[in-house]
Amino acid sequence: MAPATIDRMEQRSQWLPPTTPTPTPPAPPAWDGTPPSTAPPPSPDPGPRRSQTRLGRLFGPLLVAGAAILKFLGPLKGLLIALPKLKLLTTSGSMLVSVAAYALIWGWKFAVGFVLLLLVHELGHVIQLRREGIPASAPMFIPFLGAVVTAKSLGDDAAAEARVGLAGPILGSIGAALLLPVWWATGDEFWQALAFTGFFLNLFNLLPVVPLDGGRAMAAMTPWMWFVGLGAMVGVAIAFPNPIIIIIAVFAAFETWRRWKALRAGGEAAASYYKVKPSQRIAVGAVYVGLIVLLVLGMDATHLTRTFADA
Repeated sequence: MAPATIDRMEQRSQWLPPTTPTPTPPAPPAWDGTPPSTAPPPSPDPGPRRSQTRLGRLFGPLLVAGAAILKFLGPLKGLLIALPKLKLLTTSGSMLVSVAAYALIWGWKFAVGFVLLLLVHELGHVIQLRREGIPASAPMFIPFLGAVVTAKSLGDDAAAEARVGLAGPILGSIGAALLLPVWWATGDEFWQALAFTGFFLNLFNLLPVVPLDGGRAMAAMTPWMWFVGLGAMVGVAIAFPNPIIIIIAVFAAFETWRRWKALRAGGEAAASYYKVKPSQRIAVGAVYVGLIVLLVLGMDATHLTRTFADA
């Protein structure tokens, strides 16, 4: 930087006008016998200095107070930055937002119960991921789309991915089934309707299409079932037009194509990932089909006929 600055100064000196000689001061006039004036010289205008003094008195305390506040908040900077990353705040905050969203449709009591059923379902994934030795995030709730758990992977192979995928519906179904004794003891249809919703929620997640839990199970059984599940999802979206179903179907189409393409082009690594022992495949299939049967029976037992007149 310095050499460039010197060059520019040298270049500038080439076009500046020549320096004029310093003028010689005129000689003092001759004394004519009149004594010199003793009046004091005029004082400079104190206006600018006085205005600066007033500004300093006005804003000086404010600047000092601001500096003190910044100094006090300095140690808290790290905490303020870390607040959005706290898992507790992420989970509880997204839960509250979801409850508020669902309450617009069902009322706050049913909204709280539904979000808690989602939480139990997602905790199944978290527990199994940690059993597989994979760190998992706390659940993040997305209004009208459910909840998600993030992790670096779903396991070392397709069998582990299937165990992680099925753990959510297993624990979620148990959570919904625990509402049955409450319904039988109280006779309150609220618990009946909430149990039915829990059974339906977990059954829907067993559709054999990624990224739903059923698609995770199909990774260990037969990946070509992803296309069957995708066809079923598209059929549901056409038969029952719903923005949420359509969004899931679009995601399913992209994820199915991505995973199938990766499977075909993955070579030995992909083949090793989807290589599952027959005993593991049988176990996954038994749990998958067993869950579907039990959830259908649970929905049949808790079905409650409602019409718009009941609202």
